[in-house]
Order: sequence, then C-alpha cells, then structure tokens
Amino acid sequence: MRKSVVAIVGRPNVGKSTIFNWLVGERISIVEDTPGVTRDRVYAEAEWLTTSFNVIDTGGIEVSNEPLLVQMRHQAEIAIEESDVIVFMLNGQEGITAADEEVAKILYKSNKPIVIAVNKMDNPKMRETIYEYYALGFGEPYPISGEHGLGLGDLLDTVIGYFPEQHVASRDDDTIYFSVIGRPNVGKSSLVNALLNEERVIVSDIEGTTREAIDTRLHKDDQDFVIIDTAGMRKRGKVYEATEKYSILRALKAIERSDVVLALIDAETGIREQDKKVAGYAHESGKAMILVVNKWDTVDKDEKSMREFEKKVRSQFQYLDYAPMVFLSAKTKKRIHTLTPAIKTASENHAKRVPTNVLNDVINDALALNPVPTIKGKRLKVLYATQVAVKPPSFVIFVNDPSLMHFSFERFLQNRIREAFGFTGTPINIFARKRA
Repeated sequence: MRKSVVAIVGRPNVGKSTIFNWLVGERISIVEDTPGVTRDRVYAEAEWLTTSFNVIDTGGIEVSNEPLLVQMRHQAEIAIEESDVIVFMLNGQEGITAADEEVAKILYKSNKPIVIAVNKMDNPKMRETIYEYYALGFGEPYPISGEHGLGLGDLLDTVIGYFPEQHVASRDDDTIYFSVIGRPNVGKSSLVNALLNEERVIVSDIEGTTREAIDTRLHKDDQDFVIIDTAGMRKRGKVYEATEKYSILRALKAIERSDVVLALIDAETGIREQDKKVAGYAHESGKAMILVVNKWDTVDKDEKSMREFEKKVRSQFQYLDYAPMVFLSAKTKKRIHTLTPAIKTASENHAKRVPTNVLNDVINDALALNPVPTIKGKRLKVLYATQVAVKPPSFVIFVNDPSLMHFSFERFLQNRIREAFGFTGTPINIFARKRA
C-alpha cells in the first residue's frame, strides 16, 4: 500500500524546514534564518494519529531568473507534482507578500488539496490577523508556531483528511514483485529491457530520460515476476533532475511495493555516495536485496577482478552483507541468466519460516559452544526463541534482562541463524524481550 505524500512549499524563510523537522521527529533539514538554505527536496517518513505518510521539504519558491532560484523553483514544482496534499506555508509576522501571491499562482495550477499554514504566530494577539489569509482563496488558514509546536495538531488533522483512500491491491502470492533502483545512468531501463528481451522501455544515455513508472509482467524459469521500474521525472517537456539528483520519492514508492530490490552499481564508475543512500532506503525498509554490478563487460579483468571488486563493494556496504552480488551486462546480456534465480532465492528466504523447536535447538547449540559473557557481573540468560514475522524474518528472544543483550551478541545470534537456515538475500530482525 502506497503511503500518501505531503509537500511543504512556500517562499524562502517562512519556516518550512522547522515544520518538517517537527513532523519527522529529528533535525534532518538545515534550519537557518537565511533564505534559500534548503535548496533541494528532502524526504522522510512522518506519522500522525497512527497514519504514516511521506513528507517533502522543499527549497523556497521564488520567481527569479537567477540560476539557483530557478533550480529551487523547479525542485519545488516536482515535489508538488509528486504530492497528494500541499501545505502552503507563510510567515505570519510579514503578512501576504508579493512572493506569496506568486507561489499561490503556481499552486492554483496543481489541482491538489492546499492547506494554508501561517507560521510564527506565537503571540495570541497576532492570531487576529489570520482572516487576511482567506484572500488567497485556499480556504481556512491555520495559525501555527513551528518553533513551539503550536497549532500543528489541527493542521495535521486537516491534512490527513485529504489523503486519498488507500486500497490494498490484490496480489498473487506466487508472483515476485521486484524493483530496480540506483542513481541515474547505471542502466536501470537497460536491465529491464534485457530481462524482457524486448525494447519495452525507452533506453538512452541521457541521465533521467525514463519518463513514466512502468510495471511489467515477466514469466521466466517457471516463475511469475512483476518488474516495478523506478522512473525519472519530466515536467512540461523538460527533465529538471540534475545529473546527481535521483528521484528518491519514486524509488521509495517502488521499494514499498517490492518483495525484492535490485540495487544497481555501475562497474565503470564504481560506488558513489548516492549509491549508498539509495541502497540504504531499501535496507531500512526490510526488503530482500541483491547487489547488481552492471556494465561488467566494459571492465578490464582477470581471474581476480570479480573477487576484488566484490571485496571493495562489501567494504562500502557492510550493512548489506546478506545481499548476494550478481555481475552482468544489461547491454550484452552476458550473465543475465544468473539474475532471476537470485531474485527467486532472495524472495523465498524473505518469506521463510523456521520451526520453533529447530530454532531453539540451533540457539542452544550455539550457546553451548560460546557461553554468554557477563556484563557488570550479570549474565544474560536466553530462555526461549520464536519467529514472529516474515518479510523480513523476525525473531523474538526471551531473556532474563533485555538490557544485557549486547549488539555483538545479537550479531552472533544472527550469524548462527543464517548459518543454520540460509536467509541469503534478506535482512533478519532480532528483538530481545523479558519473559513474563
């Protein structure tokens, strides 16, 4: 089920980033009293009254031909296009400015629900001026204070009320849904085409040329798949994504719907910081993952090249030690046949259940060979273990005192469980609980 998306927009220096940080519960966006500090879209997950949604912080919309301001406006327009609801923020200490009216003109064209938030209304006397904001034509304005968290509950109640009804799409349990993620120009569309064995997606060397997200069915090796392609962005015929700007929100949407995520790495250019960021989203979502090294045909190699490249990648993606690595060329289709079996294995492990009695036998044997060390004179006692969930496989370990469960011991149990049951391609979760 896709999460709804809220975009926070407005001219620079009205407090968008302060509200964003309050919503997500941490200081992600830079907060500074200087216009234009937040230049790009920032994405995070927020929750209000048990409703989870994605929220986008944007650079301020300012009508100008200065290159930086033009880019900020384009980024904000992309966020508006991606959103379900828009929070239009204004500065209550300054009233409606000409710049606010220009932003309003852009929002009129969006055909999205608009909720006005008038920020910096800390003084109760200032709230008497709230009625002037009705003139913008977007309905009831909400006086808030991002700095002190005032009025945000009423604002969010209204925002959530505009969310579209979420329908859980019926899915065939035997079909594996997977997405292809990665920074621009690593070969996402080429890989999809190679798997489909036909030119069903436009392929181009221009970064960001994929126009629309395409779900495509594939039957291979007696298995049904659905490929969820993560598309780039287009706005009025022009691609506004800069070379290093990956459409992260589209990737998040695809990841949410996937059983398995393929994280593409360019063998020619190697690993960049953006590769880590994009793969990190999939890892945090608990999806099964495969690291796919594309363009392997372009690399000068010998019998050690593959092993050395894998060692380099593993050092950069230590948190993905469970993810298998597949080397291939989408262009020549060399080694492309190794991908779908890896996807199938990862999906099966992602949904694997372990019998409780066998799980406890494995843990007891591991503890017999490696006794639990004492911490400050106390020793952790493992009493019982059981699997409580799949996708990803999750285990609860009942112990005498959860505070004695050190990270290194948790890692030890994860390794023993992997050795006994496999789980290649999927993360596993372990939770310590005190037995009642």
